[in-house]
Amino acid sequence: MNHLPDPAPSPATVIRSGPLTWVQQWHWFERTIPAPRRVNPTPLADHCHVPPPATVADVHMALAALTARHEALRTTVDPLRPLQHVHRADWAPLPVDCVDVPTADADTLEAATAALAARPIDPERHPPWLARVLLEAGKPRAVLVAAHHVLIDGWGLAVLINQLHEQLRGNDAPAEASMHPLDTVAAQPSERARAAEREWLMRLAGNPTGVLAPFGGTDGGDGRHRLQHRSVDAYDDLDRVARRYRASPEVVVLAALAHDVATRTGEHRFLASVVVSNRARAALRNSVGVRALTVPVQIGLRPGAAFGEVVASVAAASAAAYRHGQWRPAELVAAQARMDRRRGVVTVPTIEYNCYSWPRDYLVPAQYAPPGGSATWISSAPDEPCDTLYVDLGRDAGVVTLDVTVGDHLLDAAQAMALPVRLCAFLRALADGAECPVPARPLAPAASGWWRAPQGWVCLSKVEAVLRDHPGVLDVTVAPSGDAAGQPHLVAHARTVPDVTPADVHRHVLDHLGEVPGLVAPGRYVLSPAGLDSGRLSDRSRTATRGTGTPRIPSRPPATDAERALAAAVAAVRPGGSPACAADRPDGVDMNRCLADHGVTLVAVPRLLALLHRSGYTGIASDELAGTASLGHLAAALEPLPPSAPHGGEASP
Repeated sequence: MNHLPDPAPSPATVIRSGPLTWVQQWHWFERTIPAPRRVNPTPLADHCHVPPPATVADVHMALAALTARHEALRTTVDPLRPLQHVHRADWAPLPVDCVDVPTADADTLEAATAALAARPIDPERHPPWLARVLLEAGKPRAVLVAAHHVLIDGWGLAVLINQLHEQLRGNDAPAEASMHPLDTVAAQPSERARAAEREWLMRLAGNPTGVLAPFGGTDGGDGRHRLQHRSVDAYDDLDRVARRYRASPEVVVLAALAHDVATRTGEHRFLASVVVSNRARAALRNSVGVRALTVPVQIGLRPGAAFGEVVASVAAASAAAYRHGQWRPAELVAAQARMDRRRGVVTVPTIEYNCYSWPRDYLVPAQYAPPGGSATWISSAPDEPCDTLYVDLGRDAGVVTLDVTVGDHLLDAAQAMALPVRLCAFLRALADGAECPVPARPLAPAASGWWRAPQGWVCLSKVEAVLRDHPGVLDVTVAPSGDAAGQPHLVAHARTVPDVTPADVHRHVLDHLGEVPGLVAPGRYVLSPAGLDSGRLSDRSRTATRGTGTPRIPSRPPATDAERALAAAVAAVRPGGSPACAADRPDGVDMNRCLADHGVTLVAVPRLLALLHRSGYTGIASDELAGTASLGHLAAALEPLPPSAPHGGEASP
């Protein structure tokens, strides 16, 4: 959001207001991220058939009744602060339209649902959902619904679709009351939040990541593969395995993914990012509001453990992650960013796992899986690579659906297609009684050119390329080494111009973390400046490999107009700051530190961007501010606003 928003809806229609919950905060922040960079699909979309003899008028009546029942359907969010406002049931017209189609077959439904999902929804001034009725020969055949993730999650959309279908069939509404997120805001004790934050950060501090990187992909791969695998057989196999180990099917699939990572890589401790819906209580099962939260799950597997032990371990880790992830997520993310920058690493999950398959416009199956068989559809594109394996699980209509998104530097197209097939075969073996112990060693060799650092896997050629890209660096050689205690580390021998210091180059590496897959900054760099006339690495740079520690990054005040504008915005939004005194305090903002180093959390980012816009600057996005790049690095990307740029708002995607 690099613009000043339009005014919020009239307070006359608001019946109650309050802060966004800990779950909603992430999606509220995410809506400010440019659409191509988002992890979660926004908006969500799904559809249901219209049972005869229901009419278009019946659809409108059902949607009006659902709007009156669910406050989330008439809630808006504040554009600059994490607040939400519930409006009267009649505060706005129903966002419904009708479209004529030749036939409402499966292909038409998929394409129409994707088209509705692509329409912008503005959760700041309008209802956070859209509906479209498909008419075939003048009669309603299906209703499509899209919803904005900041106020309605995937489970909530399924609840809404199911209740709409039941009402169109003439069935009564559920007896349970529908809870709004505002009803649970008060249950967030800050002391427990801080304790959970400390414990979770301590557990994350020693977690290796990125373990899939050296075990697949092609040289120079820069594409992204998206595929959908559907299997009827796996549905029954998954149920049998879940009953055998007394666990949910979702936990079983995550355990199978963890087992696959350990089998391929030999890694037994890694990170998964898992979506949890938190609707265990009956009062929440019919809630349309946002309850789903992405939590980091630390998976630790014992070599030789049977799959039952793997399931129990993954279930326990998921429960612990939810307990520690539900409190103050914006503060947790900022604190983790501070820790990552101090360590010189970025924690990248090995697996992104979601227990819901989203409708995807780039995968429109020609036909559904035949009974008793499997079918896979894949699409590859030369866009930005994924640095994580994304797997979505869906179970409906007797079919298991696995949606996979992966970058070519992790798995090439053939390996990506093999992954869900291998998982389904693994479920079949388990269902037939196999124990499937965790291998102690990898079954696939590491790709050449990769090195296992304490913080994760490193691609040596990419580290060299990043270092060589720094102005004044003439030549670089990167190689792993070890110290007297046997601890592995990476040593970079660099020949540079005289005014380039080790701190300069180290900061350059930090600013590229998260931008270059396969790049981490180990805790030790030895970068010895040599003269311009040196034709090779000097003896001094060879003997310097026993230097200790990462160079300390010195403090630096803002020096340019763009840096001063960014520093003033940071001073205004960080804890204790205010716009009135921000102009007098920007010199106290260290431009060599990231936003989280200054205590600024994610919920303050939209306001910071609006202050930058007011100062006449644009050019950076909210997700860049959430990373570990220094403020000086970000300020260099700022651009003056064009003189004719309007100051009006635009609909949020």
